[in-house]
Amino acid sequence: MKKVQRELRIKAYHMTSVEFSETSAINEHTLSIPTSVDYDDSLFEDVSINIIRPREHDVKINTIMDIVPISTKVLGRLGEGITHTLTGAYVMITGADTDGVQMHEFGSSEGILSEQLVLNRAGSPGSDDYIIHVDMILKPNQSYTRELATTMFKVSDDYIQPIREKLKLLNGREADEVHIFEDKVRDGKPKVAIVKQIAGQGAMYDNLLFPGEPSGFAGGLSIIDLNNMPVLLSPNEYRDGAIRAMV
Repeated sequence: MKKVQRELRIKAYHMTSVEFSETSAINEHTLSIPTSVDYDDSLFEDVSINIIRPREHDVKINTIMDIVPISTKVLGRLGEGITHTLTGAYVMITGADTDGVQMHEFGSSEGILSEQLVLNRAGSPGSDDYIIHVDMILKPNQSYTRELATTMFKVSDDYIQPIREKLKLLNGREADEVHIFEDKVRDGKPKVAIVKQIAGQGAMYDNLLFPGEPSGFAGGLSIIDLNNMPVLLSPNEYRDGAIRAMV
């Protein structure tokens, strides 16, 4: 006998074009994004937004801090209800300071994007996807601390959130794909747990749990602040972006 504990519906909307505009918007298969970002000019020299088009990856970048899917909760909490997500467009965060010091801990990935990012893999954009490149340039002589890294992730998340707000409003009947996932208990079957070890050392080696949005930042709990204690997740919570890896 099968018992469904919770159901998650992920509705995907595929973007075939990304363009600059004054405000965030999603019209049919086109994503419009603003060119400017709000940031603390006492900390940052500049935060720029670039659109890297499909198969145009021979561009020079600073070290890659994160690749972020654009997803949002429409109904329910992480792991259940309805999530809207974009395909065909992803956010890439890179960072350095004005002296060229890269924002990394154990190894950097600055250089030519096509040589530093493996495309068409789980967690990476595909070769036919658009990449929204958020490049953060800090003022020189910054102390590389956990607080600094957290601020950088927050600035990028604040830029993504207005896109999420537009994504929430899309008609679910017009999704290009709908995937239904069930967390199930089957009587008489073995109980299986998968153990995933995540980093919690500080600065770029941190992970957030249960952010307010799938793979988001705001509202997330740092694994460091949780003293690296074990946390139990359902399969659908994991699938719905309950872990935001900042490594």
